[in-house]
Amino acid sequence: MLLVACVLCFSQVACALTANEDATEDVDLEDGMVSQLDLGNAPRRVPRQVKTLLSKETKPHIQELSIQTTIMSRYAFTAVSCTMLNRYSAATEGVFQLQVPAAAFISNFTMIVGGRVFPSQIKVKKKNGDKNRDENNGRMKSKKSAERSEGEAETFRMAITVPGRNRAVFLLTYEELLVRRLGYYEHVTSVRPMHLVSRLNVGVTIVEHSRIKYLDVLPLRNGKTSPSSGKATMPVSTVVRQNETFCKISFTPNIVQQVKITNNGILGDFVVRYDVEREMGIGDIQVLDGHFVHYFAPKDLPIVPKNVVFVIDTSASMVGTKIRQTKEALFTILRDLRPNDRFNFVTFSSRIRVWQPGKLVPVTPNNVRDAKKFIYMISPTGGTDINRGIQAGSLLLSEYLSSQEHTNGNSVSLIIFLTDGRPTVGVIQTPSILGNTKTAVKEKFCIFTIGMGKDVDYRLLERMALENCGTMRRIPEEADTSTMLKGFYDEIGTPLLSDIRMEYSDDAVEYVTRNHFPNYFNGSEIVVAGRLHNRSANALHVQVTASNSEHSLTMETDVSLGERERQTRRRVKEAEAEAGVGADGYVERLWGFLSVKEGLKGRLRSHGGAERENFTRRAADLSLAYNFLTPLTQMLVETPQVLADGTVARAEPAGGPPPDDSGMANRLLEWEESAGDTPQSLHRKKKEELHQNGIKKPTKKSVTFSKTSADGDPHFVVEFPHNKLNVCFNINGEAGDILRLVTDHKHSGVTVNGKLIGTPAPSGSHKQQRTYFGSITVVVDMPRRSYIEVTPHKVILDSRDRMVLPCSSSISVESESLSVNIAANASVTVTIQASIQFVILLHGYKNPAPYQQDHLGFYIANKKGLSKDTHGLLGQFLYEEVALIQLHGNITVATGNDMGGAGPAPGNAEPEHTGLKVKKRTVEVVKKTRRIYSGTHTVDCWFAKNNAAHLIDGQYQDYVVPHQFDTGHWPHGNNMH
Repeated sequence: MLLVACVLCFSQVACALTANEDATEDVDLEDGMVSQLDLGNAPRRVPRQVKTLLSKETKPHIQELSIQTTIMSRYAFTAVSCTMLNRYSAATEGVFQLQVPAAAFISNFTMIVGGRVFPSQIKVKKKNGDKNRDENNGRMKSKKSAERSEGEAETFRMAITVPGRNRAVFLLTYEELLVRRLGYYEHVTSVRPMHLVSRLNVGVTIVEHSRIKYLDVLPLRNGKTSPSSGKATMPVSTVVRQNETFCKISFTPNIVQQVKITNNGILGDFVVRYDVEREMGIGDIQVLDGHFVHYFAPKDLPIVPKNVVFVIDTSASMVGTKIRQTKEALFTILRDLRPNDRFNFVTFSSRIRVWQPGKLVPVTPNNVRDAKKFIYMISPTGGTDINRGIQAGSLLLSEYLSSQEHTNGNSVSLIIFLTDGRPTVGVIQTPSILGNTKTAVKEKFCIFTIGMGKDVDYRLLERMALENCGTMRRIPEEADTSTMLKGFYDEIGTPLLSDIRMEYSDDAVEYVTRNHFPNYFNGSEIVVAGRLHNRSANALHVQVTASNSEHSLTMETDVSLGERERQTRRRVKEAEAEAGVGADGYVERLWGFLSVKEGLKGRLRSHGGAERENFTRRAADLSLAYNFLTPLTQMLVETPQVLADGTVARAEPAGGPPPDDSGMANRLLEWEESAGDTPQSLHRKKKEELHQNGIKKPTKKSVTFSKTSADGDPHFVVEFPHNKLNVCFNINGEAGDILRLVTDHKHSGVTVNGKLIGTPAPSGSHKQQRTYFGSITVVVDMPRRSYIEVTPHKVILDSRDRMVLPCSSSISVESESLSVNIAANASVTVTIQASIQFVILLHGYKNPAPYQQDHLGFYIANKKGLSKDTHGLLGQFLYEEVALIQLHGNITVATGNDMGGAGPAPGNAEPEHTGLKVKKRTVEVVKKTRRIYSGTHTVDCWFAKNNAAHLIDGQYQDYVVPHQFDTGHWPHGNNMH
């Protein structure tokens, strides 16, 4: 599962978390860092100004802020890590605040304070829940309406008490599907930490199936500006690395560069725009893990004529800047009308004015000139009669469509409705306005609504648009109204198709998202996703029907599901190889995201009763299934309580009881990190260190390793202590293969799977590529289903609650039957049922060569608790005994090519032809030497060549499983030898 992918972005996070560390030392470090910055042309007084700004801070200081986004075929995963330091001896309130796109769903939030982990839980909202919840419940703060509209950010805010001389780490992930508008996708990252940040890192990685034909990084923008799509200067410190289908963008301004932008920490929005190559045809269909997504955005189509009525609010509240900017936008829109279009204007306040009563006029120079005069003479006055305004516009358009003047049956008809307020005169009840509108429209045309400012009934406008095949757009109070209004018109001003239907084989798909669309506009995109209920089907029949200005169109084809899935997986592997991120499961999460969105819209559109209840129940169930914070769910967050002695006590979540994990104890482990370009080694500091306040850093007894392991690229070592022998072998799999390492599913309920990633082999090597373990998943089925997924940069623990933890912090999490200990940048120790223990080494490179990639090593530290029926590449040998025998005859011994880089042991006096007796089989072996424990130790072992043929049961392909959470039985028996 991709939580992915959340997840996948934590690969760049570096949160140095240490409970009770000497904060004074850190302050000196930061001040020293400022003085060493490359100031370029900046005056020398700037560093002193920066130090003055930092010294004035009285609240906890954000040491590090990392916002990393991975966009996989338009679906974006963003992971935020914020490390906050309280420099002072007294506990102080710290506030974590982040603007999240309104179209996104938060999928995880975790805090680490004083070494304790405080997870969050997503629960379904109670129907009569307390609306006045404590703001520490991690809720959105910007709008009162639960149903959020597209195109605006909302603020996530969490205030906690940070103990003196201590740190707090906030981890937040959210997901969104990028919407194509005006011919490009736009991703916005809010960079507003509210003060200067010592280490600020914003990253955006884009991985697409089609060629990226357009990419632009815009200047930082604030709420009042909307930069054009033309080329402009990128924000300082921005670096772009790109090839045809992959792009990696980083924005890492140091403190001095931040001061040059602003000294209050509100840098603005970091905006990336891009588009991909596309062709006229059926579109792009991607298949992965039993789900599909269909992107449809044809080009080079003739433009469909449109019939448009502009209904404009001219009440007294529009006076001043609003009406001036509205007029400017309408003047521009008039110039963009095409000769085959028809148009008219209606203004409403306490009275209604129609520019050309009873008709829609063609686009001619005289008509455009007269329309400009009408717009120029608009003078705001009176109240807001929304009902009469929309009725007048609907009547005007309906009569034209029924008249003999309307001769183009394939034209697109629409109303653009703009207001800045709520109904104040005439009919003011929302149900009545909606009912009257529905009756007047009669499904003949669409209504697109625009709300300006803070005093608008956005719920009314959104329902009006949804019930009449349109969309709603929000223009914030401080925004450039003219630019946003013109931009919205540009999105819908060029219709290319109407009445689009996307049909798929009934016997192959289920739970397909919305697949009927009234219009397709130039520069947009239609996205449909669904589940494949017939996984054995070879092909998916796809049919797209639509109408354009000339005739009806039908496009259909049979899509090979197997080939499409191979193509999609190949792109996922490339993402892992090039971007260092995993993207498994993104199609399923995209389907879940779209399904929740449509459930919320259906709920808003419905008028109560069973229909509304069905939409609500389905959207709520999917929100829980994918851990989305939506209008139907709430986030319960445990907040830390600081005791009188300065320690952190576990507190109940705001607004509800705590999750049932009272047995969880969280503590820090202090590990020594290795330096340089070699993988991180596992060494503990031998002496306990004392802080100035006399508190000891917590320590833990060292873990005993066995040599039974899978490490390197990958090399397998099996220790037979009773026989005093070590046996080693290689598995030369393919990148993307998932290998079954240990399985005891029937007895202890434990399964371990490792997924391979690939890198190019070093020059001169006989191999085409090298493979490593990029992720290792431990699945536990007893006493309840849970799993631990480890990558070189994050740990996902899904037991009673779901947590995503960075590997760059030392953290210990324990429950009644499962514990996970992270030693920062060194190892992850998983203990199950207090007896089974695995150690996963974290191998990272600071300056990797092209053939080096961060990867994992897997070691069995304690097999007690695993049954004698345990199987897997390593598990099958845990309770076996072996014997060496001498082989006779003309036998060719293994060469260096078979050993995968292992060399002969010095002083080897063993017989040249040696065999190993295991499970009544004999396999030829040769003496080699292997490096283990991150290269700190060597072990002499007997090497079996040819992918361990005759050493392991069956062939190595038998150990390749379909997904990382697979717990299926050994194909030649039920976990039997």
